[in-house]
Parts: sequence; structure tokens; C-alpha cells
Amino acid sequence: MTDWLKNPLSLFDVRGKSAVITGASGAFGALAAQVLAGAGAKLVLAAGNAKDLAKSAADCQALGAEVETVQLRPNSEENCDAIIAQAVARFGGVDILVVASGKNDVAKINDMTPARFLDVMDANVTQSWLIARAAAKQMKAQGRGGKIVLMSSARGLLGHPAGYTAYCASKSAVDGMTRALGCELGDSGITVNAIAPTVFRSPLTEWMFEDTERAKDVRKGFLARVPKGRLGEPSDLAGPLLFLASKASDFYTGHILYADGGYTAG
Repeated sequence: MTDWLKNPLSLFDVRGKSAVITGASGAFGALAAQVLAGAGAKLVLAAGNAKDLAKSAADCQALGAEVETVQLRPNSEENCDAIIAQAVARFGGVDILVVASGKNDVAKINDMTPARFLDVMDANVTQSWLIARAAAKQMKAQGRGGKIVLMSSARGLLGHPAGYTAYCASKSAVDGMTRALGCELGDSGITVNAIAPTVFRSPLTEWMFEDTERAKDVRKGFLARVPKGRLGEPSDLAGPLLFLASKASDFYTGHILYADGGYTAG
């Protein structure tokens, strides 16, 4: 009998794995950190905000994880190399990379300056490429494969009338990067996939869950296109993340996993 059939849950086991998370102080990054902490991974958390980074680290330590923090954003080759080097120094290597860093800047095209557009592209695309590049180099040198999980969005597939040209373009680029790296690194044992959520509960979106008239109106219009009939919760991202970070997804690469309640299916 195949060994994994005796314990199928072992496919999702990340205990002892070394995981690097950028944007670890943000909504998805902090969630990803806690999910992997609770699952037994060793964590290197990177972010620019010292106070929020310390809180994220404390939350993970409370779950029993070994945690190293690096107060750096992945906005240069040097910073990315330093983040990965810290993981190697503390935990001996890198098995998992979760790229949760990024930003949005909403403005109609004639109100958005080129500098603002390029800033979003840099945060979401170039920085994802830089840290994936640094991690892939280390993973290839280790020779034991690895997991790279990028952060996309339903907006990488769908437009939005509110002034999302920068964000939609950047997430479409992340999708293309995911597919290209999945092809490029396929024979190395490194998988590259992306999670693409729609609206989920976070400090930025909490108002949409409130019982105000504005929130009700926005929800009604939005949920008319969501087959599951509700907004996303952090737990809706936890399962997909653990899948993509574990052996369970070894045959998945270059894949965009939509955590959207069916929003992009309609």
C-alpha cells in the first residue's frame, strides 16, 4: 500500500519547514504566518512596519512557532537577498515562500499620475519577481524543491469601474509571472502558484461587513455575482494556502487558485 494512503493528512504536513513570508504585517501576510505557524512551520517574517511586524511575530510565537523577523520590504535585490539569507542563517534554508506584500491605489486613469501607476506595479509585480528570484536561487541550490505562493486577486482576471487600472494590470502580471515561473521551474521540484481572492474580511474591508446602509448597499450589489452568497473570511484562505505550501500540491504549478466563492465562475 502506498504510504500516504495510511495517513492522507500527511500530504499537508509542513512541520519543520522553513517558510519566508513577505508583507507579514498585512492582512493576508499575518494570516498566512499564523496558518503556517499553527501547522508547525518555522517562520521568517519580513515587513517594513516594525510595530505591526512585532505583533505578527508575537501572534505566531503564541502558536508555538519559531520566528525570525526581518524589517525589510522586498523592494530591492539587496533586500531580497538579505531576507533569504536570514532564513538560511536561522533555519538552514528555505522551503516555502509566501509573497503577501503589495498595494492598491484607486484612481480613474485621468486622475492617476504615471508615478502612482508605476508604484503599484513595482509593489505588486517587480517586488514579487525579485523575492521569487532570490528564493528560487536558494531552493535550486538546496536541491530539494520548494513552494512559492504569490498573491493575486480576482481583479487579475476581471476589471473594475472604480479606478483599478493599476491594480488589475499588476495582478494580471502576477498571474502571467505565476504561469511563466511554473513552466520555468517545473523540472526543479519548485512549484509556483498564486492565490486569487475576492473581498475577504480584513481591517481594510471590515466596513463592508457592517450593518450600515452603505455596507448593505455595497454587499447587495457585490453578492449578486457571488454564487456562495457571502463575503470571504480569513479561514477561506487558510486551506488553499496550506494546500499550495505543502506536498499535497506537488503536481500543481503555474496555477491561479481563485478563493472567491465562485465570483469568477459566472
